Amino acid sequence: MDDTPMRDLEGMRIVVTAGPTQEAIDPVRFISNHSTGRMGYAIAEAARDRGAQVTLVSGPVALAAPDGVELVRIVSAQDLFDAVSARHAECDAVIAAAAVADYRPKTVADNKMKKKDGDMSIELERTPDTLSWLGAHRVAGQRLCGFSMETCNVLENSRGKLTRKNVDMICANSLREEGAGFGTATNHLTLISRDREVDLPMLSKADAADALLTELFSLAPLPATGEE
Repeated sequence: MDDTPMRDLEGMRIVVTAGPTQEAIDPVRFISNHSTGRMGYAIAEAARDRGAQVTLVSGPVALAAPDGVELVRIVSAQDLFDAVSARHAECDAVIAAAAVADYRPKTVADNKMKKKDGDMSIELERTPDTLSWLGAHRVAGQRLCGFSMETCNVLENSRGKLTRKNVDMICANSLREEGAGFGTATNHLTLISRDREVDLPMLSKADAADALLTELFSLAPLPATGEE
C-alpha cells in the first residue's frame, strides 16, 4: 500500500486563519472567545502535506508553530484584517477558520479600569469583516472558504453567510453538538457551496481538514469581483 501523501496542491499558495482574536478593553482585560485554533492549524498542516505553500495567520493560541508553514501571529481583528488583506492578491485560496470577534471596545483605556460601585457599560463598535472584504475583492481563480459556528438553524444561517459574503464554501458546525466546536479533537462539518451540501461524519480535525481541502478544490471558483 502506498503511504505517500497526495501532492495535489503543489504550487498553490494558501492563507489559513486560526484561533481567536483579543479586543483590548484596557491593559489587563480583553474581549475574546473559546477558540483554541486546532481546526485552523489542522487545515494548515493538511495543506502543507499536500504540497501547498501555506501562510497561517494565528490569533493567541497554545499550539506549536507547524513545521514548514509561515506563521504570522496576530492579536486583534484589525491585525488579522491587515495580515490577510496584505496577502490575499497573491494567494490561490483563503480559508478563514479564525473565530474573529465581531465587536471591540470603541475606546481602550490607557490604565487598568478600577472597580467602582454600580454597573459599568462599555461602548462597542464593529470590527473589520475580513471575509466580506475578501468576497468583495476576490481575484481570478481564487477560492474563498469561511466557517460558521451556530447554536441554532445551522444550515440556514450558514447558507445565508455563503451568499452575503460572496465565498465559495462555508464550513458549518454546531456548538451544541458533543464532539464538535471549540476545544475538541474532533469536528462535524457540513460543507456548503452554491450547488450542494456535503455532510461529513464526526472526524478528527486532521481528517476533517483533508476533506475540506478536497471539496474546496473540487469547486470551480467564483468569478473575480466585478466579472460576469
